[in-house]
Amino acid sequence: MRLVKFVEFSRKIVAVGRNYAAHVKEMKVKSESASKPVIFLKPATSYVTEGQQIKIPKGCSELHHEVELGVIIGRKGSEIDEKEAMDYIGGYTVALDMTARDWQTQAKSSGNPWDIAKGFDTSCPVGQFIPKEQVQDVNNLRLWCKVNGQIRQDGNTKDMILQIPSIISFVSNYFTLEAGDLILTGTPAGVGAVKHGDKIEAGIGDIVKIQFDVVSKEVKSDTK
Repeated sequence: MRLVKFVEFSRKIVAVGRNYAAHVKEMKVKSESASKPVIFLKPATSYVTEGQQIKIPKGCSELHHEVELGVIIGRKGSEIDEKEAMDYIGGYTVALDMTARDWQTQAKSSGNPWDIAKGFDTSCPVGQFIPKEQVQDVNNLRLWCKVNGQIRQDGNTKDMILQIPSIISFVSNYFTLEAGDLILTGTPAGVGAVKHGDKIEAGIGDIVKIQFDVVSKEVKSDTK
């Protein structure tokens, strides 16, 4: 199946912000209207897969982890009706929305976009492709994240403010979705900082797990 290699041909990553009430509360931001999600993009160059490293960008002093359920689009579509949205899903993956929080905070305070804070190289670590047939109930999946063996995030997709069909429909009204595109559906509470030398583990229940080492770009790495 071609989607197994979605990272190699995916043209865009569409992310949903503030989609878990507890995360909205911990970030101390006003909750958005449930009918209009916060949407931002990451470039395809932000992908990183296991065996590679998450690199703290130069000048970033506060890099945060955000574990998310990733929805992988299976076929092209635009202006998709909510009732048909699930038919456009090819599969799922576990992902991390790595965020340069200091840069994002600065951008917010000055009314500027978050592009660099969210889209730098290695800001979208992902796991393997999971065929949608292997997921019995996408609305009841445990999402978890550990740093150096300590649990940081432990949430469930049932707590999403907007469910997947609504997200796909909304996004497709503005961006044509294509096979291999990835939609990040938001992160539960517990986000936090990581530093050079940390090891991040994240997963979707017992279905899939990823592991990445965090390194600073200012520290030379032996990994090519």
